[in-house]
Amino acid sequence: MEIHYIAILACGVLAMVLGALWYGPIFGKMWMKVIGATEMDVEKRKEMQRKALPLYGVQFLLVLFQVYILAHFVKGWVNATGVETSLWIFFGFIMPTLAAASMWNNDSAKISWARFLIQGGYQLVLFICFGLILGLWG
Repeated sequence: MEIHYIAILACGVLAMVLGALWYGPIFGKMWMKVIGATEMDVEKRKEMQRKALPLYGVQFLLVLFQVYILAHFVKGWVNATGVETSLWIFFGFIMPTLAAASMWNNDSAKISWARFLIQGGYQLVLFICFGLILGLWG
């Protein structure tokens, strides 16, 4: 089974760009409310960003691993397109996991739903894009 590593790398870069947009200009203000972040002074923000920088590297590696596994499913599931395979995996594994993580906390129902919809929406769009890229590259 031939896996296209350039496609995996493209998906990894896409995930980082989409995440920056999704949790920035698109849903950033709502996300900050959901996670309980308050307005911080400039120095405190810079310190938080410095501490988060290594986490972006870890996240990128995790996405590459995730897409590598997804690529095997897309290649192996010959009766479905890349998008179909990605959607089955999203609805079968990703969405229920996010729902459980959002439900079982001490947040209000409003915050729990917001957390689920923002994270679930991001993952849904991301997996559709992954399926398109892996399917077309295949």
